[in-house]
Amino acid sequence: MSRSKSAVLITDAVHELLILGLEEAGYECHYQPDIDPKHVPEIMEAYVGIVINSKITVDRLFLEHSPNLKFIARLGSGLEIIDLEATKEKAVLVHRTPDGNCDAVSEHALGMLLAFANNLCTANADVRNKMWRREELRGWELMGKTIGIVGFGFTGTAFAKRLSGFDVKVLAYDKYRKDFAKEMPHVTESSMEIIFEEADILSVHLPLTEETKGLVNDEFLEKFKKPIVLINTARGEIVLTKSLLNALDSGKLIGACLDVFENEKPKTYTGEQEILFAKLFERPNVLLSPHIAGWTHESKRRLSQLLLQRILNESEMI
Repeated sequence: MSRSKSAVLITDAVHELLILGLEEAGYECHYQPDIDPKHVPEIMEAYVGIVINSKITVDRLFLEHSPNLKFIARLGSGLEIIDLEATKEKAVLVHRTPDGNCDAVSEHALGMLLAFANNLCTANADVRNKMWRREELRGWELMGKTIGIVGFGFTGTAFAKRLSGFDVKVLAYDKYRKDFAKEMPHVTESSMEIIFEEADILSVHLPLTEETKGLVNDEFLEKFKKPIVLINTARGEIVLTKSLLNALDSGKLIGACLDVFENEKPKTYTGEQEILFAKLFERPNVLLSPHIAGWTHESKRRLSQLLLQRILNESEMI
């Protein structure tokens, strides 16, 4: 099908294969990964498609400025930045790639857990400072532990696969899926009640929705029978920072591995957030990374490859 000189705006860094593939299909690509999000609505009349990551929010007002828009292509999985009801009303296709970086995220989650369990960050700093505190840095093994996975989509599944060789018990809960672990003998489909009862480690792999926002709060964390390690590589707003700190203080949490945060723009912290994040960042039993779990060289290529396929096939993945 001819798409002669239909313009597409690309607002984030992508692998060149996406640009080349779109151009071969007849699109004109305007690659502006450093564009100021505030200026994007002003120029949207010129475009039939837009490729976004997370800095652009596509709401009704944005769509009103985009009369010729035919598709939105999301690098990654999160749809909280797109008004799906409005896109449906305006017949704008939404493409996304939750299967493009799930392997990267799952490896990062496992890496954080192993680093936490073995005190690797502290050990690395110690050796560089010629300190040899072997007993103080004695770690613990995953073998024999029970790991709860909440959300068993692409990333939850990928994380479970990587745990298969660790001799752990995996309890998986997904509110909207059934019979999802038949081919994974080390995984048991579970209820949250059983996870609260048995888990040593909890890994969150949920989208951000009205239902999941603030899910991990004081009440949620109080339900665990044992002190746990919390891993969040999903969305920061799922876990309330204040509740996380409360659980660390009470001993409900042994520690946390966090790649995402309630606010990921330090320059926009409120006064309360300045205090909360200062307390969080000084904790030695909290391992942190700056929302890079899905950020690998391989995932950059895979995200672009899958997005190109879905754009050209006009196939939505909601």
